[in-house]
Amino acid sequence: MLTKDSSAKRYYFDWAASAPYDGCIINQTNNLALFGNPSSMHGEGKSAKLALEDARARCAKVLNVQPETLFFTSGGTESNSIALFSNLFKKGQGRIISSGAEHSSIREGMDTLERMGKPTGRITVDSEGRVTPDLLAKAFAKYGEVRFVSCMAVNNETGAVTDIASLADVIRKNSGAPVHLHCDLVQAAGKIPIDIHGWQIDSASISAHKIGGPRGIGLLYLRRPLEVFYSGGGQESGVRGGTENTQGALALAGCLEKYAVSETVNAEYAKADSRWNKLITSLSAMERCTVIPKQRAQNARGFSPYILQTAFKDIPGEVMARALDDMGFAVSTGSACSSSSPERPVLLAMGIEEKLRIEGIRISQGYSTTDEEIDLLLEAIAEVLKFL
Repeated sequence: MLTKDSSAKRYYFDWAASAPYDGCIINQTNNLALFGNPSSMHGEGKSAKLALEDARARCAKVLNVQPETLFFTSGGTESNSIALFSNLFKKGQGRIISSGAEHSSIREGMDTLERMGKPTGRITVDSEGRVTPDLLAKAFAKYGEVRFVSCMAVNNETGAVTDIASLADVIRKNSGAPVHLHCDLVQAAGKIPIDIHGWQIDSASISAHKIGGPRGIGLLYLRRPLEVFYSGGGQESGVRGGTENTQGALALAGCLEKYAVSETVNAEYAKADSRWNKLITSLSAMERCTVIPKQRAQNARGFSPYILQTAFKDIPGEVMARALDDMGFAVSTGSACSSSSPERPVLLAMGIEEKLRIEGIRISQGYSTTDEEIDLLLEAIAEVLKFL
């Protein structure tokens, strides 16, 4: 019989929701002397301002963009919202479209824009949960005057990787007015190779707490200036008002330097891929397990090796997550930002049947995950299946 042991060691498999702190980086950047407001003109304020701009330059170097194109925000959700709601100031009735599998900050923001009278539309995703060039071209043909496209690079529920460069090619070939391409890079930065400049992205979002940094700090990349929906204070060149989080910015810079440089990304990707191949192979051999999407085992390169969606026959996802939690394993039933939605919108957009959506859980790993932990997770799942 399954029982909860409060003294048992914990095993963390919910990195897609939030990564464990990189204590070394956070401790190094928690400089109590930088308490000054970066907007103040006195010595303390100037010290904070210099540190903030140093963090910006360091982030820019890792991402291979100009420092003046980066703006510190509170995280991915705010970065997405700033870019999305800038459409309220754009002249004309150009349509705003996004993939059907976006993060809730985009998906729900689209609903708000529609209620405010802005023309919107959805780009269909394929059965693996990504936008293809053909599907984007069909969306352009369907909607006509498209002015803004939002598409995430790595899906936060399934790990599906979208080829953003190929979508940019479709946009460039579009004969209409210029189209703004926004890309949610929250699950991509530090996990897969990214090329903001090469992909010709117009705006992008990044969040520190997905790569070992603190909560409440992120980045918005803007290829060109845009008019923001709300303002106040003039900080971050007017893009994001409010006193800047200097320590958070320094920690974000440190995390990008440690985890998002190409050498580290490639090395960690190879190790994560090896662990995930073991996990997927073992789960696929379990009679009651379904990997979502089912074809993932045959197309591993099309998915991030850090996120996996799977379902267990006749066990609701919430029940499986609670049972594993009782055994010391932290998994989730999907995006923490959409945990209250029983519909699982991303899986619905992929055409996943209702029963599998209800039974789905998300398992996600990170830099410190070990082969031993994968083995222990598989043992725990097998144990749960004996009793449920």
